[in-house]
Amino acid sequence: MTEHELAGGSDSGAVHDDGTVHRAVGPWTRSVHRLLRHLAAKGFDRAPRPLDYDARGREVLTYLEGESVGNQKPFPAWVHSEAALVQVAAWLRDYHQAVADFEPADDDEWRQGREWKPGLIIGHNDAAPYNAAWHDGRLTGFFDWDLAGPVGVTEDIAFTAFAWVPLHARSVVAAEGFTDFAARPRRLRLFLDEYGWDGSTAEILDVAISRVTETARLIRELAAGGDPLHEHMVAAGNPDGLEEAARQMRELS
Repeated sequence: MTEHELAGGSDSGAVHDDGTVHRAVGPWTRSVHRLLRHLAAKGFDRAPRPLDYDARGREVLTYLEGESVGNQKPFPAWVHSEAALVQVAAWLRDYHQAVADFEPADDDEWRQGREWKPGLIIGHNDAAPYNAAWHDGRLTGFFDWDLAGPVGVTEDIAFTAFAWVPLHARSVVAAEGFTDFAARPRRLRLFLDEYGWDGSTAEILDVAISRVTETARLIRELAAGGDPLHEHMVAAGNPDGLEEAARQMRELS
């Protein structure tokens, strides 16, 4: 077996070996595998499929072909293209259709998200550029489903738009290579139209503000509880950036 470490990631890392990905597991892994098997059964092929566990106890998943952001700053040009923006919106629409009839088992455990109840879905919860694969002008899907968990559909739309329009704090997205701030209202409407959202952009912005504010709070709470991923996020200033983004989005709404 010849393993190659995959770039990026702020958690336990992942390796690529002959078309498969091997990753450390967590208490949520079994639940995530149930979700991914459901997607595969629905014919949704733009997410990894769980295969097995290796001799070291790591999960083994299929590999999504394509370029990823990894550790690049600024991001590759495709991230901020309109082609990527509309394809992500289409991916999200199709994912929501595929996951709509998935119901968690009573003993499922999720790393992030609220308590499950009817009317929610299991969202990826981190469908951002650093978890996307892009190949020959096409979004091949999103990897790293560790943060999947119960969320409202509108919240999921708002958070994904936040990541791809992008609506994050100007200092954050400028470092990632996006500086056309005047285009953000138009790009948001383009994203929502491709998804099929017929509500107002103001409603999505309100939800995005609420979501990123709550995400910042949750990151701090989980870090204080000793979760290594969220400790890293606090050290990197992620919750500070999210709170600044919320302030700036209020200027757009």
